[in-house]
Amino acid sequence: MLDQALIALAASGGTAVVTAAGTDTWAGLRQAVARWFGRGDTQREQAELERLDQTAIAMEAADPMEGERARIRQEASWRVRIEVALESMAGAERGQAADELRSLLVEHASRGGVSAGSGGLAVGANADIRAGGGSIAAGVIHGGAHVGSPTVPDPSQG
Repeated sequence: MLDQALIALAASGGTAVVTAAGTDTWAGLRQAVARWFGRGDTQREQAELERLDQTAIAMEAADPMEGERARIRQEASWRVRIEVALESMAGAERGQAADELRSLLVEHASRGGVSAGSGGLAVGANADIRAGGGSIAAGVIHGGAHVGSPTVPDPSQG
């Protein structure tokens, strides 16, 4: 049985695989994940490359209505594969494999977490968008936001 930290790591791995599929970071992450699963066995590494390619094909082939379900299925599949791989390892080997997985996710996945199309701007942290002098500023926000006119203070509040 895996502890919560390793379960969370496996979930992050599954998300990273699916998020990177079809992006500029796919080739590097794909190789690193296959190497991680292969653990020095070139045949197993090749089998993992084929599984990863199938994931990329499935994500690309999913129509817009099915896209979210395909993403969820693929993430869950990779999460379980990572969990099973970690569960099959003994203590010291498991710890080393977990450290290697964390490192490869930081190295490969974090670069692919944010992207924008032609003419777009993508920010992986905070962005401050301002306009002055009659200009217009715009942004797309994924997360919580409130847009509207500020409330007028009660005159008794000064």
